Amino acid sequence: MSTTPDSAVQTTSAQVRAYIEQHRAAFLDDLAQWLRIPSVSAQPEHAADVRRSAQWLADKLRGTGFPVAEVLDTPGAPAVYAEWPSGEPGAPTVLVYGHHDVQPAAREDGWHTDPFEPVIADGRMYGRGAADDKGQVFFHTLGVRAHLAATGRTAPAVNLKLLIEGEEESGSPHFRALVEEHAERFAADVVIVSDTGMWSEDTPTVCTGMRGLAECEIQLHGPDQDIHSGSFGGAVPNPATAAARLVAALHDDDRRVTVPGFYDGIAELTDAERELFAELPFDEAEWLRTAKSRAAHGEAGFSTLERIWARPTAEVNGIGGGYQGPGGKTIIPASAMVKLSFRLVAGQDPQHIEKLVTDWVASRVPAGIRHRVTWSAGTRPCLTPLGHPALKAVVRAMGEAFGTKIRFTREGGSGPAADLQDVLAAPVLFLGISVPSDGWHAPNEKVELDLLLKGVETTAHLWSDLAATTAHAAG
Repeated sequence: MSTTPDSAVQTTSAQVRAYIEQHRAAFLDDLAQWLRIPSVSAQPEHAADVRRSAQWLADKLRGTGFPVAEVLDTPGAPAVYAEWPSGEPGAPTVLVYGHHDVQPAAREDGWHTDPFEPVIADGRMYGRGAADDKGQVFFHTLGVRAHLAATGRTAPAVNLKLLIEGEEESGSPHFRALVEEHAERFAADVVIVSDTGMWSEDTPTVCTGMRGLAECEIQLHGPDQDIHSGSFGGAVPNPATAAARLVAALHDDDRRVTVPGFYDGIAELTDAERELFAELPFDEAEWLRTAKSRAAHGEAGFSTLERIWARPTAEVNGIGGGYQGPGGKTIIPASAMVKLSFRLVAGQDPQHIEKLVTDWVASRVPAGIRHRVTWSAGTRPCLTPLGHPALKAVVRAMGEAFGTKIRFTREGGSGPAADLQDVLAAPVLFLGISVPSDGWHAPNEKVELDLLLKGVETTAHLWSDLAATTAHAAG
């Protein structure tokens, strides 16, 4: 889908690269300064640091040129919002999403250096948040300045908005309410999520979707206390047995989920999408080593990549009940529990899945067992159609930056992007430059500096392309 740039684009690319190189050192110094702020949203003792991180970014965005950049309070950690109007009649509006909070990190976790004192070595910057997600947020600041320098504009070609969350690493508990409260202000034609990555350094890719999530805990109660298995076994229902039977019944012999209606309405993979997945240099043996596993497993008729990116799943996250200590204890336990999670794909709604599963559990629990199903907040899936004009613009911009064919992936995990899609009724596109070796959430997290600057370069091209794409569509 990428094309070879013509001479005019090549001239612009040269200008973009020259501007980036000229400002590279200052850009990296600023990023390092931001990474020194330990904005760990999950740890209450760092609440002031999360706020300091938000204020630092708002100040930096104003210094970049955004006429509006402010800290938005939530019942938890603050977000940052900025906007820079294009001034062009009919210009599209783009909202960029990312987050400024980071995972906990300490030297004793296995870091080679202080996680909040960034170090540059071998073309990489090490530090918590370097890739997830401060580095990928921050490349937009230099990208928009390079865009202006190469085009001679005084404002972006699009109406550019940034929404940088402060609680993503804590599950985004207040994010949807924030988006709903400011829906009119955040309104956009396109949402760009820069909290994702690529297949590898040698294979740049665009992610086209993330799965949703529904998760629950099932509590099962039998007798009012543990009772003797000799005196009562075989004559009263056992909640641990009921839990085991539920788990065993969750999948059929083809590893398909047996909950009635679970697959209704899902967006099936097209032949074209399967072919695109197959183009990726996937080494299943290497993947299994990464997964610390010994064999691939899953729904029959699908490849490993198809299973983790484009198929819904049901997983047992925990199961327990009865005696867990050494030796034996001949009892029928009073209670048992099962924890389940369901990864969802386009066409599935978490609330609908919750009802289906709740009804399925009720139909399978034997008489004499009381049960309760408790659900956590769900996340909806999101998917960008391959033919969407904005996706084509992202691919072209990445192609100009990387100078090679851009391929396609999806993401097996879940995130708050679907809230933006639902509330703002705008397509979500993903633009990230991180690679698997960057070590998100792990010790010695890093970002490859060459890739980080390719992200800068991509955004420098993207805003003009999106503006032209919109104008062409309107014409």
